[in-house]
Amino acid sequence: MTMQKILEDIQKKAYFAKHDKVLVAVSAGVDSMNLLLFLQAHQEDLAIEIGLAHVNHKQRQQSDLEETYLRDWAEDHGLPFYLAHFTGNFSEKSARDFRYNFFKKVMEKEGYTTLVTAHHADDQTETIFMRILRGSRLRHLAGIKAVQEFGPGQIIRPFLNIRKEELPEVFHFEDASNQSDAYLRNRIRHHYLPELAKENPKISTAIRELGTEVQTLFAALADLTANLDGTDLQVFHKQSPAVQVYLLQDYLEAYPDLSLSRAQFDSLLESIRKAKSGDSYLKSGYYLHIDNERFWLNKISPQTDSPVPTQVLEYGNIVSIGQRSFEFGQTGSLSLTSLDPILLRSRKAGDAIDFGTFHKKVRRLFIDQKIPAQERAQAIIAEQNGQIIFVLAGEHLYLRKAPQCVTIKAKLCIKTRKNGDL
Repeated sequence: MTMQKILEDIQKKAYFAKHDKVLVAVSAGVDSMNLLLFLQAHQEDLAIEIGLAHVNHKQRQQSDLEETYLRDWAEDHGLPFYLAHFTGNFSEKSARDFRYNFFKKVMEKEGYTTLVTAHHADDQTETIFMRILRGSRLRHLAGIKAVQEFGPGQIIRPFLNIRKEELPEVFHFEDASNQSDAYLRNRIRHHYLPELAKENPKISTAIRELGTEVQTLFAALADLTANLDGTDLQVFHKQSPAVQVYLLQDYLEAYPDLSLSRAQFDSLLESIRKAKSGDSYLKSGYYLHIDNERFWLNKISPQTDSPVPTQVLEYGNIVSIGQRSFEFGQTGSLSLTSLDPILLRSRKAGDAIDFGTFHKKVRRLFIDQKIPAQERAQAIIAEQNGQIIFVLAGEHLYLRKAPQCVTIKAKLCIKTRKNGDL
């Protein structure tokens, strides 16, 4: 595929239609240098402005040379350059986590709405194969998505349908670690896939097509169950066992740090099927809560890395977070249909609020409403019976659409020390 065809494909799919400030993750390898040169050359065609983000992992002698080269390149082309030096105990996972946390911080601070990475078709093949080897669930064999939610916006991978051999040869730095069989991905690339190709020369294509089919299948399941409230026990119990498994798996996607084993998942599923009211500890600080109507998970344990302390607000009580106080009783402007405790917390991945005719992810809500990064970081989420009842970001308050024909049982009053009622 030529660079012109790649440009036409990106324009057809409108990857950057909602983005004008684009952060490019650059390692100085051949893949990311191709991406950088491509986007720099087509900024006007795509109506974008780009900035470079680079992490020096300090693991190789040439790491500093790569940093210097990219810094000079950015300066020569009048582009912003953002740099971080890796700290901590090095591993593939810790390095990846460090990189993406850094990219997210740059996006939030500098106003970028998308991160672009140079993942290509060969990366997709290796990722899916790696997940098969590790016994990942079927939904995760969908592989890498071309577009997905990330930080204050999205990650876009415009090269995902391009094989590495199709990329032009450009100036780049070679990473000697790519030849080491100490890493599983390298063993897959150098040994496992070439050996399987002797049986099926199109094995790489077949693996990618498997990922595409899995992605299509789960998109269809999401569409078919879109109107089901999977945490409503009455709704949940009406479904077939297979649909129940899907609904619970889908719900757990909002809690990536929970990471249940298959045995733990089966135990959780059985608890929900029995629907015995009460609370039970799962793992990693998470609890399962079941009442007469629904089930939900939350993490009550202290979250030291969160800017908002997690607090439980009981009926008749007042709690304070920062400059705000929350009074749960019979006075206030927010009407509530339950006297159950309210969990006040920071936002987390997968949070979504019900606006009646549709649900919207909190992340997308902040993007659409142009909420500043600092206010997003300090946003307060109120959760009752596993449902988000409001989102408070700065002076912006977003309320859940309550069901019609319900009895108002309580009120919530939110005050600030300076301005009184919100």
